[in-house]
Amino acid sequence: MRATRLAFHAVLLPAVFSVGPAFAVPALQAHRAVYDLTLKKADDRSGITGITGRMVYEFNGSACEGYTVKFRFVTQIATSDNTKLTDQQTTTFEDAEGKTFSFVTKSFVDQNLDKEVKGVATKETKGLKVDIDKPEKSSLELAATQFPTQHLVELIDKAEKGENFYQTNLFDGSEDANKVMSTTVVVGKRTDADKADPEAPALAKLATDKYWPVDIAYFDDSAKNGEETPEYRISFKLHENGITRDLTMDYGDFSMTGKLVNLSLFDQTKACPTK
Repeated sequence: MRATRLAFHAVLLPAVFSVGPAFAVPALQAHRAVYDLTLKKADDRSGITGITGRMVYEFNGSACEGYTVKFRFVTQIATSDNTKLTDQQTTTFEDAEGKTFSFVTKSFVDQNLDKEVKGVATKETKGLKVDIDKPEKSSLELAATQFPTQHLVELIDKAEKGENFYQTNLFDGSEDANKVMSTTVVVGKRTDADKADPEAPALAKLATDKYWPVDIAYFDDSAKNGEETPEYRISFKLHENGITRDLTMDYGDFSMTGKLVNLSLFDQTKACPTK
């Protein structure tokens, strides 16, 4: 499953940070968010009869040192034949200028290591260079693109301006770290909080904040099949401080939901120390 694709939704950036076309970035909230996962629907092709699990996302970093994300996605998947436990653990680091992005993902099945992908992506004049250390050393050139922090910067900027549809791209090191994904983003009208929202207890003092409903579809540009069907799509509620919740992850033949059940807010780094 493409769980790491979710990690970019809640990245902290400093207010002075800008990328590409000079996006003005608000001060977003460093935090640890916990989501309960459940199966929403599954068709016969998937063979899935049930999914339960938990997703944990944690951000730490500063404008001086860069930004580290730790992300864990654990699911128990039931089929008519058996039950499988999957555990995906990802750590990424993006420098404060958005020029380099390092990543390592370990995937376990029934507590046994199934796959490890580790590497570093660097922006160059003509595109993106990706140096992979695991599962085996290799290097490849990809099209110019954004990293996860920049993708979120653009999303917040568009939402603030009231732009409700745009297309952009993303490299996040997920799966085999060998492709850039095109994304189509739909941003709904900013919405008032609902007092009866089931996620309100986890949000605590943020429960009254407004949010944008967002839907992102992901397309594999390297797949030359002429089809316009997305590989998967993600819907969620986005707060202006970067908190995301009420997730729906749709993989085509099945989908699951992620409901926020716990939120810890970290202290913010106010300024870089002077030399």
